Amino acid sequence: MTSLSVSLARGALTSPFKRAGRPDATLPPDRLTRPAAPVAPGPLTAYGRICGFPESGPLPLTYPHVLAFPLTMRLMTGRAFPLPVLGLVHTWIEITPHRTVEPNEPLELTVYAAGLTAHRRGTEVTMATEARVGGELVWESRSGYLSRHRQATADTPPTRRSAPAHGPGTAAVSATSGLTAPEDLPAIAEWRLPGDLGRRYGAVSGDRNPIHLHPLTARLFGFPRAIAHGMWTVAHCLAETGDAAGLGVIRAEFKAPVLLPATVTYAADAAGSAFALRGPTGRVHLAGTVTRQARGSRPG
Repeated sequence: MTSLSVSLARGALTSPFKRAGRPDATLPPDRLTRPAAPVAPGPLTAYGRICGFPESGPLPLTYPHVLAFPLTMRLMTGRAFPLPVLGLVHTWIEITPHRTVEPNEPLELTVYAAGLTAHRRGTEVTMATEARVGGELVWESRSGYLSRHRQATADTPPTRRSAPAHGPGTAAVSATSGLTAPEDLPAIAEWRLPGDLGRRYGAVSGDRNPIHLHPLTARLFGFPRAIAHGMWTVAHCLAETGDAAGLGVIRAEFKAPVLLPATVTYAADAAGSAFALRGPTGRVHLAGTVTRQARGSRPG
């Protein structure tokens, strides 16, 4: 946690000197790696409790993202990274588990910046994370983070998208056709989220972005109140179904911020191909899909 605290402090110092939306912006080529190490049981237990995962069983599908977060922050707060890290909003994540991972397996983690994209509300960066056990790629993800700013002109430059998260040789069965719209999925459970959820999850995950911590710090970035972490919402959705996504590719898009405190409804279809998080008025905060892997397509 010491290195993460240093990265957060560096981000607070360097953010005011970075200007998002520069047409000549480029991403650093660095690939940061954490050597293979076992998962610490105490932090894993704390994470499982706040997200609703069981105390035993395979590693939660979202946990490698948390383990790699210090590497992500180190890269994103470096001088070569073009966007200010303070106020970045997590917009989507795609997770590809190649097999289940047990908590006692030492994970080697790698993080790199995979793409920079013009967005109608600013600039979005794609961050990639890979987890390996003994050299075997067992888990990977892509995440989008939005730096909100006004576009210089009405004409936005061509978007530069990263490659999809599917690994080489992975065949996937599309789960997008015939899915129920997020606003029409049947309600499964209602959750009451406390006002300090952002601070509690931040203490467990290390993600202490000020937009999640307090109404006063959230207002500095245009939010009327602190907002829930996107990774908490998708993790709690997966925990609600018992991590039933199996080895499907999970795609979650964070449609609207959840202002804390809040009451939200978790919804999902019976096939486990789509899930959503909605507010009291039906506003969709999160929309997710699970794309099942074709039989025989999983790596060794």
